[in-house]
Amino acid sequence: MKSLLLAAACAAVFAVPAVAADLAHDAVAVRDRALSDPTAWNILESVTTEVGPRPVGTPAMARARDWGVATLKAMGFENVRVEPFETRAWVRGTESAEVISPYPQKLAILGLGGSASTPPGGLEAEIVVFPSYQALLDQPAGALKGKIAVVTQVMRKTQGIAGYGSGVQPRAFGAAEAAKRGAVGFLLRSVSTDDTRLPHTGAMNGEPGIPAAALSTPDAELLEHMAARGQPIRVRLNMTSTVIPKAASWSVVGELTGRTNPKEVIVVGGHLDSWDPGTGAIDDGAGVAIATAAARLAATTGERPRRTIRVVMWGSEEQGGSGEAYAAAHKDEAAGIVLAGESDLGGDEIFQARLPKGSMAHPAMKAFMAAAPGLKVIISRDPAADGGSDTEGLHALGVPVVDFDQDASRYFDLHHSADDTLDKVDPKKLAQNVATWASFLRVVADSDIDFRALAKP
Repeated sequence: MKSLLLAAACAAVFAVPAVAADLAHDAVAVRDRALSDPTAWNILESVTTEVGPRPVGTPAMARARDWGVATLKAMGFENVRVEPFETRAWVRGTESAEVISPYPQKLAILGLGGSASTPPGGLEAEIVVFPSYQALLDQPAGALKGKIAVVTQVMRKTQGIAGYGSGVQPRAFGAAEAAKRGAVGFLLRSVSTDDTRLPHTGAMNGEPGIPAAALSTPDAELLEHMAARGQPIRVRLNMTSTVIPKAASWSVVGELTGRTNPKEVIVVGGHLDSWDPGTGAIDDGAGVAIATAAARLAATTGERPRRTIRVVMWGSEEQGGSGEAYAAAHKDEAAGIVLAGESDLGGDEIFQARLPKGSMAHPAMKAFMAAAPGLKVIISRDPAADGGSDTEGLHALGVPVVDFDQDASRYFDLHHSADDTLDKVDPKKLAQNVATWASFLRVVADSDIDFRALAKP
């Protein structure tokens, strides 16, 4: 099999223009080295074991900052630094929920980021179950006065993120819409595709002012079964949380300086923060590990590339703020940032690459395409769209982005839940991610490709 892959790679290299042959050779060499390199796995094992969950506004995030600095320095990165910023943080306290009548049972919940606390002693009220978010929106003002709204809309499993993109709406806006209609609390079926009794947390848009929590998927179905019997159902919530208006936060940065064009910078990274139920392995310890390992391999396989590769461990993606803070701090150098990208969809294989607009015919991208078949990565004709949530601010400043689409079939079974742990990551699939990123970074960093110019009509 190895011989077949090598032959295919050689054929691909031969097929690209001569000017790209050296880049294609390097891309294949980096790819092959990455597929057997344990660096990403070691980084991921380290952060989940030595730090664990990393919510913004907690001492764990400070430990994560120190871990990030030590890790980058130990791996030979230069100009390692901490970039501080402030952001609003929501910190979980005690939480419980139970059906009081007519069928007393405990419920598995996780509070949503931005939830209000219940009154001391808890909140008890009748629930109203809605099978879809639209059914909640169809209620007139005042229709839910004194009630707890429950949305049980099911998220569809998809290979990409389309299912999540539509399914996340109730979590983002449902509590606020319920409050507008008089509700005193909000519950929703977890935005997930699993069937375990582990609820999935996540952030809401703003702070709707009422207690809001995610139910495990079986418990959402349990409430549907109870409601079908036609009797009033009363639920008691007991939730506490703390809001820190200006939480100290940090992004951790390290560079591998380019040998001839150091001011031309490629920004790549993952987010260091996580939610608290699991250990933040797939969301987004894997992304931090992939980006860091890929950058190191791209810069150390053969001669140091011409351009600088900068790794950013963004410090507050889950609750927001790090991408905006990074863009604001680096707006004056945006013109010199060649490209940005973020790995933030776990550790399963990349199946598709969406390159910056207009770049597919460039020799550097043809060199990357020479490495892609050996990774079973499809090159899409659709251009990259956003690059990741932490790169949105840079993209708005005109920085080109790249999108590597991972197989998300399992991701939403796990993320934001207690199942987000190291054992869910396959080292071989993690290495395929590293190989894809590393081969791409190598050709961009050691070429003169100008994505901005190529995107012009």
